[in-house]
Amino acid sequence: MNVALEVWRQPDARSEGRFVRYWLEGADPAGSVLDALDLLNEQLVRSGERPIAFDSDCREGICGACGIVVDGRPHGGRPFTTTCEAPLRDFEDGAEITLEPFRTGVFSVVCDLVVDRSALDRVVAAGGFVSTRTGSAPEANAVAVPKRAAERALDAAQCIGCGACVAACPNGAASLFAGAKLAHLGSLPQGQPERARRALSVTRALDAEGFGGCSLHRECELACPKAIGVGVIARMNRDVLAATLADADHGTR
Repeated sequence: MNVALEVWRQPDARSEGRFVRYWLEGADPAGSVLDALDLLNEQLVRSGERPIAFDSDCREGICGACGIVVDGRPHGGRPFTTTCEAPLRDFEDGAEITLEPFRTGVFSVVCDLVVDRSALDRVVAAGGFVSTRTGSAPEANAVAVPKRAAERALDAAQCIGCGACVAACPNGAASLFAGAKLAHLGSLPQGQPERARRALSVTRALDAEGFGGCSLHRECELACPKAIGVGVIARMNRDVLAATLADADHGTR
């Protein structure tokens, strides 16, 4: 399979970037977009050129490191699929594929297709800890978790922190990411003691990092490779409102 790759090249954060067109022959249609980049980098190294920088790790759609914008869509156009699993067979032979980084006001380009997503890590860190008893492990059924709560927590826990929701949002909001992280812990009995404080801390961290506000465009929901819905945002907003009212009520006493 032969394809043309229009790739964003930017040597470092201080330099200006531009698209560079590469013609790639002999790519495996069963391979992914990242496999095509691997093949292209082999050619670039043999010719003495600098290889294209991009992130990847698990290549199983789990870690979230691989995220790039493929033909104008974070991770590409296939639903619920990360870049590392986006197959070349989705494109026609001879197609021109545009690859660029997740560029938003918060994700700065480090090099080529690599961006700095550490702001997401700081938002998670702002959520803090959960209260759990230390010592001997409890019996498996000692802490009862309702089935619906467990399912909500597991659905939210699928978030891999790739940042596609931020890249897809016209406002550069990370509300889907934050809502998923809060719903993961907030749905479980173990997450209740710090639930209110965690909601306030995480949303304040979003503002401090410079993420935009959510206006329910729902592009995040479409771009999420794990099919996390905007219901987690509604849950986050309810928790923040409840925590804010509780703080105000406590302050008047």
